[in-house]
Amino acid sequence: MISAAEILSAKVLIVDDQETVACMLKEMLEQAGHTDVTYTKNPFEVCALHRANHYKVILLDLQMPGKNGFEVMNELKAIERDDYIPVLAITSESSYKLPALKAGAKDFISKPFDVEEAITRVRNMLEIRLLHEAVRTAVTTNEILAMQDPLTGLGNRRLLIRRISAALANARRNNNEMAVVYLDLDGFKQINDTLGHVAGDEVLKTVARRLESIVREEDTVARVGGDEFMIALWQITNGSDLAFVATKLVEIVSQPFFFEGHTVSVTTSAGISIYPAHGEDADTLMKSADIALYDAKRAGKNAFRIAQQDTQ
Repeated sequence: MISAAEILSAKVLIVDDQETVACMLKEMLEQAGHTDVTYTKNPFEVCALHRANHYKVILLDLQMPGKNGFEVMNELKAIERDDYIPVLAITSESSYKLPALKAGAKDFISKPFDVEEAITRVRNMLEIRLLHEAVRTAVTTNEILAMQDPLTGLGNRRLLIRRISAALANARRNNNEMAVVYLDLDGFKQINDTLGHVAGDEVLKTVARRLESIVREEDTVARVGGDEFMIALWQITNGSDLAFVATKLVEIVSQPFFFEGHTVSVTTSAGISIYPAHGEDADTLMKSADIALYDAKRAGKNAFRIAQQDTQ
């Protein structure tokens, strides 16, 4: 629910070439409690003002010299990413009302103004606009949360698969290689058993930050299980560079952690798969990296292994 305070503090712009009309509308809204109302007589500056201020409602006169309200609405469509132009049309011509609505205006008020009606239409439109934005924000937030690990803030498996697919498309387009690194912490269960899950959670969050510190901005670190992480390396140039990155990942995880006076040690084993040698899609690359991970575990842990050609 949108509060009265939110409605009254929302940004409103009045556009009318007659200053007396613009000032009258501004005073009318301010007397009704609106606190952020401005006006302009120049239709040519409306788009620049809207880009800078993101008005929730624009009271727009349809009949102005040089550029009419219909032309202004058409230009505003290029600014609003979802084609929602927050225009409340002002007109003294009843024949303009339907064309204005078809052009994108959400409502209209007629000249001469009925004060109570005009204020009500402005407030109703502001409420709808603010609700529209709140829903859009909620949808975006839910989409982000659906692809984020709540403990570490890293991406989850869903986001990882998207990023691997994007890296694969880039690799195919540019005839490059990319890689997937699958990491599993060695001895993590013992931390939970001896120090508790709070300590374990702190270790996981620290591991997440350490892994992110090694890779590039375009790479993706994700948490895909309890103590399992995966990294999509956007592009690799040669095997020696990949081995260097993998070595740094293993080394940085093995550095001691400190939790409430305790020194905590944990290591990681890692498996690596490379496109196109070990797979040409996200699922195959992840499976190949998983097999290589268990090769590293069997070899004594705290190490990495690169997948073999026959692991596809």
